[in-house]
Amino acid sequence: MKRLISALATVLLVLAPLAGLAQGTAPPAAFGPGVQARYRVVMQVSNPEPRGWHQALNNALALTRNAGRANVQIEIVANGMGLGMLKYNSTEAREVAAALAQGIKVVACGETMKALMLEKDDMLPGISYVAGGLIEVLDRQREGWQYIKAD
Repeated sequence: MKRLISALATVLLVLAPLAGLAQGTAPPAAFGPGVQARYRVVMQVSNPEPRGWHQALNNALALTRNAGRANVQIEIVANGMGLGMLKYNSTEAREVAAALAQGIKVVACGETMKALMLEKDDMLPGISYVAGGLIEVLDRQREGWQYIKAD
């Protein structure tokens, strides 16, 4: 009888965490190889209007706040005329800094920077860079990230 109770307890200890994962209630302990956030979102910003930049940043911050920082991975990719949001004199500089402080990755498209003759010195501090913004978005989608086009 003791062995049966011990075996049942072991089964429950193994299955309880799996039940939480199946329902989507168990958040990851930390990010790293093999660990995925509950919500993985890539946002593309290519519109020249600051209103769209503001909306993308606010949505990213709201998602982080509502889902919990440990449950989200968000990457905002700025390409084309959306790159203006990441320039040093951007009207959204404070919001970009707030997003970075919350662990949101903000990325500038290298192709657009070349086309606009921009250097890293022209950009806000703390942002990341990729060779191509569209390829970055496609790679994230292929990895299972949800895509949001910010306008």
